Amino acid sequence: MMYPMILIAIAVTLPLVVSGITRFAFRQITQMKLQTFENIFGYLESTGVYSRERYNTLNKRDVQVISKDGLTLSGYTLEPHPGGKRWMILVHGYTVSSHVSTQYIDMFEREGFNMLLIDQRRHGNSQGLYTTYGYLEKFDVETWIHWLLKKYGEECMIGLHGQSLGGGTVLEYLAIADPHVKFVIADCPYSDLSRLIYHQVRVLNKIPAFPLLRLVNRRMQRIAGFSMEQVSPLKAVEHSTVPVLFVHGTDDNYVPTYMSKELYERKPEPKQLLLVEGAVHANAYGVNPQRYAEEVHTLIQKTLEHEEANADSQLYNPSQAVTVTAT
Repeated sequence: MMYPMILIAIAVTLPLVVSGITRFAFRQITQMKLQTFENIFGYLESTGVYSRERYNTLNKRDVQVISKDGLTLSGYTLEPHPGGKRWMILVHGYTVSSHVSTQYIDMFEREGFNMLLIDQRRHGNSQGLYTTYGYLEKFDVETWIHWLLKKYGEECMIGLHGQSLGGGTVLEYLAIADPHVKFVIADCPYSDLSRLIYHQVRVLNKIPAFPLLRLVNRRMQRIAGFSMEQVSPLKAVEHSTVPVLFVHGTDDNYVPTYMSKELYERKPEPKQLLLVEGAVHANAYGVNPQRYAEEVHTLIQKTLEHEEANADSQLYNPSQAVTVTAT
């Protein structure tokens, strides 16, 4: 009689266990606990890239927009070059906020850019229940770009910088890119969400991927409104001619380094790849800020030269020239 009772107990408890694990994984993927201001600046100060004291003295202007699905999104502008038409939009990673993007302020100020630092949906001061890894966030970036152009003029030249989740977001945005976006910097991005989650479940956490990922994916579709298969920066970059600099640490195991390598291989020219030796996830700039800044400078200079060449060619177009015949 004992064996039937054991089987009944297993039959009753196993679905509950699987359901609990599925709910937990879903929350970790889409609703992980957010880091505090103190946590973020503790990390930035430990790497020496920025400090809360400098942040508190920034001359920033808080701004808000409404997303396509009705969320209030928050950010702030910095204008070290008042009246300038070069703008960077800085997009942070998972569980942090625009505070982590402060580490790049000096670099882009030296390059002559004003900056818009945004809080992604569900992060910082922005509304939202779920992180969708670029599926909806790319439209948030689009909304911010429209706001910039309306506020500062159609003459603006815009660059995008994204780290981790932000890297995936700005690459996903390339599928709908506005022509005012002239270049993208993707720092430790994922190439495909399905493969990223598989890596983090199976490799990092040693949990069997089957049937967990299938169950989590169904829950994501039902509750958060998207599936893993709908997020693939690889597909977004393969037809894009927007210049992209891919950056990754060689010791990144959270988002494997090979993901930037395959993104680089898949994307058409123009493109650059910077692998920072010894850097783990999201600390390439902290490990080698000089090399990072040099690659960014090269990207921007090539982009400016290309834009100037295009402008010159439009000043005189032989196909539009009028021939006058003397009589």
